Amino acid sequence: MSIVSVQLGQCGNQVGQELFGVLSSDSLEAQRQCPGAPGKDYRDCALERFFSQERTGASCARAVLVDMEPKVISHTIATAAKSGTWKYEDESYFCQKQGSGNNWANGFCVHGPRHEEAVCNLVQRQVERCDRLAGILAMMSVAGGTGSGMGTYITQCLRDSYPHSFILNQLTWPYGTGEVIVQNYNSVLTLSHLYQWSDAILVHENDIVHKICSKLMNIKHISFSDVNKVIAHQLGSMLQPADVQGTLGHYTRNPVGELMSSLVCHSEYKLLSLSTIPQMCRSSLAYSTFTWPGLLKHLRQMLIANARMEEGNNNSIYDVHLSFVGIDWQVRVPLNGQPALERMPQRKQPGFNTSLANVLIMRGKDVSSADPDGFLHTGLYSSWLPAEAAFNTWRSPVHFNGYEKSATLVSNSQALLKPLDSIVGKAWNMFASRAYVHQYTKFGISEEDFLDSFTALEQVISSYRHL
Repeated sequence: MSIVSVQLGQCGNQVGQELFGVLSSDSLEAQRQCPGAPGKDYRDCALERFFSQERTGASCARAVLVDMEPKVISHTIATAAKSGTWKYEDESYFCQKQGSGNNWANGFCVHGPRHEEAVCNLVQRQVERCDRLAGILAMMSVAGGTGSGMGTYITQCLRDSYPHSFILNQLTWPYGTGEVIVQNYNSVLTLSHLYQWSDAILVHENDIVHKICSKLMNIKHISFSDVNKVIAHQLGSMLQPADVQGTLGHYTRNPVGELMSSLVCHSEYKLLSLSTIPQMCRSSLAYSTFTWPGLLKHLRQMLIANARMEEGNNNSIYDVHLSFVGIDWQVRVPLNGQPALERMPQRKQPGFNTSLANVLIMRGKDVSSADPDGFLHTGLYSSWLPAEAAFNTWRSPVHFNGYEKSATLVSNSQALLKPLDSIVGKAWNMFASRAYVHQYTKFGISEEDFLDSFTALEQVISSYRHL
């Protein structure tokens, strides 16, 4: 089964180009790592999922590129072609010569309806080339105009055109310090509308990814390309073939569907976050060793503490304060040692990062020996589902993207509660004084539309807060 990607706006196109680069190189490397059937099956499954084959043998990404300005798309297509291993299909893109001016209303109310037919025809062409459609991955930002505004409108159109297909929106969250003066408006409008049409919303926060680049990758002068590479690595670790049944080598054919069925059990809870361990600069990989108990214990503590990046040295610890039934517990967890406190009570107060569901994806050497039982503790989850139903494990013996062992946790939890609450609060403060509202009303977004969006997201915040 195949996934069709839709790259929307500058951010979506740049992330998409990095993602397909990771998918292609990892797939080609798999057969070298695992000679014979295991590596070949992994490679064939990955290529079928993300690429189509031309008669010449060239691999073409199953993707549609959309932007209102041509510069980014031209650069994205040229960069892919230079790789020599994959490319975008000819005429698989749509662009114009006038952007959306970082205005969500311009993208949603003007460019979206105006160019709906052209974009949907490109998506339809990709869908028709799939033997079976596993789902649609839409990559976009929430801060600008085209990616957020037009991206939201296109998602609505895709839902109408493919009502029974899974749609996963990958969103890049803006820096908290601000990229665009109206980014909080754009974010509120994007999220509230996507909640109606998307099956799940996977969020990457620029602030978190920037810290990963700085503290773990040791990058001194961080560019958007560096940030996009980290996002692409995390996405690839989630989307590449893995076994969901416990028999290594029998890969799931529908990763998007498996993720949705495992993580999104209620339409009120669609926000997903992603943590990957380890992450480090390439020059350090040859001098680093990891064990499955150490990786999984560390990843578990990251989940508890809502820390989506690990510390950068082996002497560091996490200080995790957990409030349970009025008792303050402290957990000090060395990277390579035993936690000072292992047992967790069954009941907990708000403030603890409660999960609705988690999927753990483990890849690499000796993966069959990895024991994920630490994620089955009932104290990690809401009372809705037993831990056995709320937690799923995927495995692959193939190394991913150069890492001998790696683990990724895709979580539907309270991890995004704080940043979502912050964005809604900042947007409301601006709206209360009607700052910049006229820039939206002139394109057709009324004050009532703003109020409806605030109401919708306040309900989402309340639902997650009471998990």
